[in-house]
Amino acid sequence: MADGRLTAQTVAARWALLPAWARVLAVYAAARVVTTILAVASAALAPADGRHGPDPSLLDYVVGWDGAWYREIALNGYPTELPTSGGEVQQNAWAFMPLFPAIARIFAALVPDAGFGSDDIWAVANAWGVCAGFISLAAGYGACLALHALLADRIGADAALWGVAFAAAGPLGLLFHVAYAEALFLALAMAALVCLARRRWWPLYALIPAMGFTRPGELALPLTIALVGIWRLLNRRDDPIRRAEVAHILSLGALGTIVGFAWPVIANTVTGDPSAYFATELAWRRGWLPGEAAGFVPGEGWLQGAAVWARIWGIPEWAGYAILASVAAGVIALFFTRSVRSLGVEARLWCASCLVYLALVLFPQSSTLRLLMPLAPLWGAVAVALPRAWARLLVLLACTAAQSAWIHGMYGHGNTYYLVP
Repeated sequence: MADGRLTAQTVAARWALLPAWARVLAVYAAARVVTTILAVASAALAPADGRHGPDPSLLDYVVGWDGAWYREIALNGYPTELPTSGGEVQQNAWAFMPLFPAIARIFAALVPDAGFGSDDIWAVANAWGVCAGFISLAAGYGACLALHALLADRIGADAALWGVAFAAAGPLGLLFHVAYAEALFLALAMAALVCLARRRWWPLYALIPAMGFTRPGELALPLTIALVGIWRLLNRRDDPIRRAEVAHILSLGALGTIVGFAWPVIANTVTGDPSAYFATELAWRRGWLPGEAAGFVPGEGWLQGAAVWARIWGIPEWAGYAILASVAAGVIALFFTRSVRSLGVEARLWCASCLVYLALVLFPQSSTLRLLMPLAPLWGAVAVALPRAWARLLVLLACTAAQSAWIHGMYGHGNTYYLVP
């Protein structure tokens, strides 16, 4: 018994001596092993009428769904003419941004028979899929490392590591494996928050454009920067703000706003259609709202979604609106809890800005959970709210169970419109 206690103490002591990057790597690697096991199990159990058919490979999962769109961009670029049917714009590549597929294509070009100009389309496609998966894996580690740095400054290294564990093993853990831009965007966003919290302004001039051409949602960052600037001004007696910092805040806010609207302008210009980008985005919403998705009105998507989900769940429409109002009230109340306040102003304002952005642009369909991934700092609040080890382990188990259900539902099955990741 004594030897057992001594061994446990020795392991704990050695663990504590590891540098932060090594501890984060160990936690992240363990989470990725679990996710891989869950994905393999899902593939083995995949039904014949599933999205990928019976016995799909892991590469099928990697390049499934949005991964196929990113691969299409890497291989063929963007259309100069929008595809239409019955006078309505159809789903097309302009809904997806170029940085992630371009990086994966550059690495794929290093694979034999997959170089630029190769005529072996399947060699290129498969090499791209493998490289895209590894980029997501690497970006996921970068995101967790930056998340730990962000949280450790506020809630301590131990709670921060638990927050990283929850984020890495969360219900959407497969997104750190597949050819989606989420992991890369999260890494860039968390790095930007670390820079903002530590007042390292210059790297943000590179991170903002990178975020803006990775996936939608970058506009939450200039809003965060503006709110941080206001907060600094209001608290300047306790935390003086220098003129140079004001200049950076104004410059970065302007840059972030310009970058945030750049992609729609590019899409509209290349296609010659002044509504190309919004029409493309609405093409995905039209599958849920036949004949109703005629135009984009900020915030309208949530009201439409409440009615749609009420019909799916078989409840009165007013009940859908009541659920929406309850969720909104709960989210607002969340930001006044002690555990969320402990995250620091930058993390809180980022999460609030992301939610404002989603409130304005999102239609709540099956991919809504995926779009909440940038709220990863809130996992730190979970770690603070549950300080006991047994409670944190229960959260990890719940995350693993939810991840298994999400993987098999969205990838093993994925055979109906509300099972789309």
